[in-house]
Amino acid sequence: MNKPADIRTQGWPAPECFGAEAYISRDYARAEADRLWPKVWQHACRLEEIPAVGDFVAYDIMDDTILIVRSGPDEISAFYNVCAHRGRRLADGCGSVQEFRCSYHAWKYNLKGECTRVLDSDDWQGRLSGDRLNLPRVQVDTWGGWVWINMDPDAGPLREYLEPAASLLDPFELDRMRYRWRLWCHFDCNWKVALEAFIEAYHVEGTHPQLMSVGDFTMWSRAKGLHGHNGFDERDPGKQTEEANTINRPGKGEDARLSIAALQRETWDTVNARTTWTLVDAALRLKDELPEGTPTPEVMAHWLKSAREQDAARGVVWPDVSPAHQAKAGSSWHVFPNMTIAHSITNALIYRVRPDRQEPERCIFEAAVIERFPEGGEPETEWEYADPSDVEKWRPVLLQDFDNMIQVQRGMRSRGYRGCIPSPKQEQTVANLHRNLARYVGRGGPEPL
Repeated sequence: MNKPADIRTQGWPAPECFGAEAYISRDYARAEADRLWPKVWQHACRLEEIPAVGDFVAYDIMDDTILIVRSGPDEISAFYNVCAHRGRRLADGCGSVQEFRCSYHAWKYNLKGECTRVLDSDDWQGRLSGDRLNLPRVQVDTWGGWVWINMDPDAGPLREYLEPAASLLDPFELDRMRYRWRLWCHFDCNWKVALEAFIEAYHVEGTHPQLMSVGDFTMWSRAKGLHGHNGFDERDPGKQTEEANTINRPGKGEDARLSIAALQRETWDTVNARTTWTLVDAALRLKDELPEGTPTPEVMAHWLKSAREQDAARGVVWPDVSPAHQAKAGSSWHVFPNMTIAHSITNALIYRVRPDRQEPERCIFEAAVIERFPEGGEPETEWEYADPSDVEKWRPVLLQDFDNMIQVQRGMRSRGYRGCIPSPKQEQTVANLHRNLARYVGRGGPEPL
């Protein structure tokens, strides 16, 4: 019998296994509430959601609720969203105010969380100080067009936390993109089950067979400290390096004019993300603009040049991101703990998943597309609730992922389930998530298989 190859000699870690505790245990969920969520940087909203002074968003995570407020033209404040008097929430959702007023006993706070009015303050006989009355502040910073918060006053800087993802993604200018659509729902699975459905592509053949006819979705995945990323290798899908990755791909077929168009159209129709109508439109013209037999590299170059010029004519300027940097940045990132960024030069698909406050096998799932638009030409959008069964709102690819999420959560409780064994090459992002979770919560990390 031939001896199995040692995958570590090919540049990938040894196989690992971890159990179901992280997905079903109330004790594990409580450990996350105590040791994870108060200690990590989390994106709370986009800057475009709070453009004017007084605009706010309430961000909820487990038992904590945070107000993110545009407190000045160039200033953003974040503080706990609970009145200092009796703990009533001050605001929900999003909106615009000049001050925050507690609807219970009419206490008031300014946009920096400072208490400006206590009803009948003399009742306290002068013993209420400003520190006791003001709302506790939360660390806040921005990157990529998002506002990030961290409840740990001793947490390190956001930029340091996000590396190396931040530096590799900066050239894509995510801060210049704006929402094209955004949907959310409650889902009956643990937040990690939902997240893991979108941080690897190993599932495409089994889950999205219709995509296999138009493209090759073999990917590498790598751990990058707290975070992880994935990419495609067009020259050699089995190669263990990052250098050959491309974001825009020719698809499957001998005639690149047709295969590019098929992949782009299928992506637009069934995902409504990971491309733009400009890229689709330019791809559909290829068969008329180039002769049959044009080599694939020439077709690719013509397609992207045509799309770039078409966007420029409507006021959308692409950043100059070299092919080498695109390869190094990969195609998508998992930003620890609960965010994914599937990025490209002109658009990005974003997922965020948060745990339910009380039920470990339930979560809040959010999906959004950001895209480059002409100045002032972005569509008006808002967070829209869409039931997971709504086939009009969720496109077919996402609905297929949803089915996995339901069935995986059910399977986690089976006596026959002996633990997760992620692919060391294609699902390294999954294993890395659980290694880092174990560091925070102090339990349940992967072990050698």
